[in-house]
Amino acid sequence: MTKLTCDVAIIGAGTAGLAAERSARRNGARTILIDEGFGGTTCASVGCMPSKLLIAAGNAMHAVKHAGVFGVEASGKVDGVAVIARVRKERDAFVAGVEASIDKLPDDVKIEARATFAGATILSLSDGREVHAKAVVIATGSSPAIPEMFDAVRDRVLTNESIFALEDLPGSIGVVGAGALGLELAQAMARLGVETMVFDIGETIGGLKDRHVAEAYHAILSREMPILLGVDLEAEREGDGVALSWTGSATGKKRFDYLLVATGRPPQIKGIGLETTGLALDEHGMPDYDCETMQCGTAPIFIAGDADHDRAVLHEASSEGTIAGRNAASYPEVTPGTRTVPFAITFTHPNVAVIGRIAQDDDADSVIGTASYDDQGRAKVEACNAGLVRFYADRRDGRLTGATMAGPAVEHSAHLIAWAIQSGWTATEVLDLPFYHPTFEEGMKGALRSICAEVHAPTPSDRDDGFVPGT
Repeated sequence: MTKLTCDVAIIGAGTAGLAAERSARRNGARTILIDEGFGGTTCASVGCMPSKLLIAAGNAMHAVKHAGVFGVEASGKVDGVAVIARVRKERDAFVAGVEASIDKLPDDVKIEARATFAGATILSLSDGREVHAKAVVIATGSSPAIPEMFDAVRDRVLTNESIFALEDLPGSIGVVGAGALGLELAQAMARLGVETMVFDIGETIGGLKDRHVAEAYHAILSREMPILLGVDLEAEREGDGVALSWTGSATGKKRFDYLLVATGRPPQIKGIGLETTGLALDEHGMPDYDCETMQCGTAPIFIAGDADHDRAVLHEASSEGTIAGRNAASYPEVTPGTRTVPFAITFTHPNVAVIGRIAQDDDADSVIGTASYDDQGRAKVEACNAGLVRFYADRRDGRLTGATMAGPAVEHSAHLIAWAIQSGWTATEVLDLPFYHPTFEEGMKGALRSICAEVHAPTPSDRDDGFVPGT
């Protein structure tokens, strides 16, 4: 058996794995990066980018359909084959960019094989070789979960990955799972003329913990497609499609061409031999790890990205990979990394953003400021005046601690709030910054003012708080 040695071995060449390899090498380590296919990151190939391409197509058609609101006569026809063709073409360009960066790595760094642990720092490769490292980074990512209840109709089940293998848009689709992935793809399909319904066994939408924003968001999205929460499902084959029955908060049955199952993406850690490492594993086979150092227990094993099932977004995967790679290179000296405020965006329309710590109405240590976009000036101009934002702040001084936002252009304005939270700013300090008129960002001012009033904090003395048309 051929034995390979290195300082740091990284399993997985996705966003986290690539960041870990760069970080470890930058810190002086000899690295080996192991991946089964080097097929591009999840984001580029089947995640962020192709989904946003499909969303963009849906938004284009939605704009055509609603042009009459502005006195503009317009008509449009969706060419499903052309829609999918553009998604694939642009997606492939993003993947090619990732592949080009991987190609720049030295040949002795890249190994195309499957790796499994044969000990804490020993990896057995599917090509018969063995890697002995001083430390290992697990960056194996995640994959879609398809519950057993769909086994009988599996050939008509799509995931957020396989949906992009379609040649044309389907006539109808049932989306199982009202999380971010399911909602983004469902709305895109609905806007492109696909008959779409969304189902979820849970009672909330988008994973939102603030029930007020969740209810507003549910009501807005339900204008475009039915979204049934709190339902149990049964699926059976019907011709070349699927008959889906539901009971619970509602009862019914409908045939769909396909089901899109978006019920979660668990970490890909099964079958990689973690039981041989000496790590303590939970009932799901997950090791305990420190989210500041990315170290698993006290072992020379680190984990990053979707594999740790914590903050499953690209910028966090990149950050975690960087921290894991640095600490793997310096093991046994391990130091905490600098983590950013938790921040996630759902790219439906309206956008949704969840930032920082989410407070509940009965939280004695927090105050909550609320603002509606239903009558907001710029939103009315653009005919998208719907949404609700809730900001959470420390009751002692009005320092912002979190936010749940559902509203127009929230993907942009939420960045400002995330930066404010990470910078430790109070509602007063945010209000003292410039707000241009007329903009969507002005819609946040009411929530900030109410926080100031609640904690008896001053609003900026040199800012006029009088009436401004359209705010």
